Amino acid sequence: MCGIVGILGTYEVSPVILEALRRLEYRGYDSAGIATVSDGQLDRRRAVGKLVNLSDHLVHQPLPGRSGIGHTRWATHGKPTETNAHPHRAGPVAVVHNGIIENFAELRSELTARNYGAESETDTETIALLCQSFLDGGATPVEAVQRTLARLEGAFALVFLFDGQSDLMIAARKGSPLAIAHNGTEAFVGSDAIALAPLADRLIYLEEGDWAVLSREGFTIFDEAGAEVDRPETRIAEAAGRVDKGGHRHFMAKEIHEQPAVIDACLSHYLDGDTVRLREGEIDFSGVDRIVMVACGTASYACHVAKYWFEQIARVPVEVDVASEFRYREPPLSDRTLAIFVSQSGETADTLAALRYASGKAQILSIVNVDTSSIARESDVALPILAGVEIGVASTKAFTCQLTVLALLALKAGADRGTLTAEDGKAHVEALRKMPALVSQALAVEDRIEDIARSLAEARDVLFLGRGAMYPLALEGALKLKEISYIHAEGYASGELKHGPIALVDESVPIIVLAPRDHLFGKTVSNMQEVMARGGRVVLISDGDGLAAESAAWRTVEMPRAPAIWAPILYAVPAQMLAYHTAIAKGTDADQPRNLAKSVTVE
Repeated sequence: MCGIVGILGTYEVSPVILEALRRLEYRGYDSAGIATVSDGQLDRRRAVGKLVNLSDHLVHQPLPGRSGIGHTRWATHGKPTETNAHPHRAGPVAVVHNGIIENFAELRSELTARNYGAESETDTETIALLCQSFLDGGATPVEAVQRTLARLEGAFALVFLFDGQSDLMIAARKGSPLAIAHNGTEAFVGSDAIALAPLADRLIYLEEGDWAVLSREGFTIFDEAGAEVDRPETRIAEAAGRVDKGGHRHFMAKEIHEQPAVIDACLSHYLDGDTVRLREGEIDFSGVDRIVMVACGTASYACHVAKYWFEQIARVPVEVDVASEFRYREPPLSDRTLAIFVSQSGETADTLAALRYASGKAQILSIVNVDTSSIARESDVALPILAGVEIGVASTKAFTCQLTVLALLALKAGADRGTLTAEDGKAHVEALRKMPALVSQALAVEDRIEDIARSLAEARDVLFLGRGAMYPLALEGALKLKEISYIHAEGYASGELKHGPIALVDESVPIIVLAPRDHLFGKTVSNMQEVMARGGRVVLISDGDGLAAESAAWRTVEMPRAPAIWAPILYAVPAQMLAYHTAIAKGTDADQPRNLAKSVTVE
């Protein structure tokens, strides 16, 4: 997801915009730029690569002005080059953009025929050219933007700046998040609270189709039909502005180590003694005969784990779908279907589109980390995971908090449906309350994990195996390793080993086995033996009793004993640390892996 910042300030804005863009680096980007209006003249600076390159450019070629827009780009149309970097300018207008304009080729062809030629490969430049064409036709900047928006198809968050207009900024959103703020003398626009937290203490989130005209004196918001509207203010949480690493080398390391605290906070929020209290809204599972869970990436693996919990505890059938496929299947839904959407950011484009497909057809419950997000606002009930700001692109603490909320929901479902006795419910809650302490103990194996990771860094391929609810953890472990170390990794259900994956096994392929001591452990050990008989190097991650086979395993990691049903929460920790330390050993960027964005806000 690209980062956007806009400021109508009372002081020079380039340094402030640059600092705000630094707070948005976690989203992932490949180029950056700033445009300002100074003495009525529009100018810009752009650079490929990290923000330090743009900062260096600004040292040698300063960019004065008290009005400006800034952008960190994650390439969609066109390679990462200075020409393709934002802001894009066409005559008297500059624009920054997050999203994808689906009809840009049609618009570009039309504009080219009218002698408005493009210099870049991007869809965004087409927006600037289209706006310029309306300005050339005599439209005011506000009229030109309104007409431009009416022609765009796709997803966008946009901010416009104009030559000769030092007290005007126009922002618009459709499908991509955008917020505005005003402190009485200055106006601000940003992609999220992190960008604007040091600048304002209250935000207004633009709703779908909204556009806003801002000046230093105030602002006006219009809906998609052009009618003036009011939108509620939201106080920025104090933590939103804090993006320090807390003494750790990377944000990912910090967030891994924050898990005991955030899981505890999550449990405290939802538990009232032995009872699960949703607080944010009530869902009665006694009227639910089917659950559909929809998410992307790591969040989808949390859903796969929860499928085991809901079906075992509440005896309710569950389907799990990746959001990018869900609505295209056009699945039948009913008022007895509960559709659960899981997203860390609450802005994931595919998940939001899937939610909108389900809206009106089923009950909508979302599980999000940002309770002001689009997904939260458009749900019947939105449950926060309370993980706090997560900066690392590879999700860690958000994943375990998602699992925690889903575990509590499964317990509530069992109680509502009469499939879980009060005694068993109490035992499950007591076990979950111990999870923060167990996660703390799991963090203590980090030195052992780091040692294994140094050898793992030399591998080209890695397999992850798990049974039952540990199978989705194998998928998640493989995803983490791929994301930040760029080693090819695959996760499999242990029982599927003989149905193809065993052909990959030889002495060069490490196999990570996630095997808590449960009723499936014996079968997992048998799978391990098959692997080792073919020269496979097994890393066994298990509790103490599960290390009976340690003499045969290549490496072992001893985990604290946890109730088998909740073991996926605990075993996420060594999987995360293994990926992190392998990335460190390889010298890759654990926080900002190549080609990835923290939140994917375009399809």
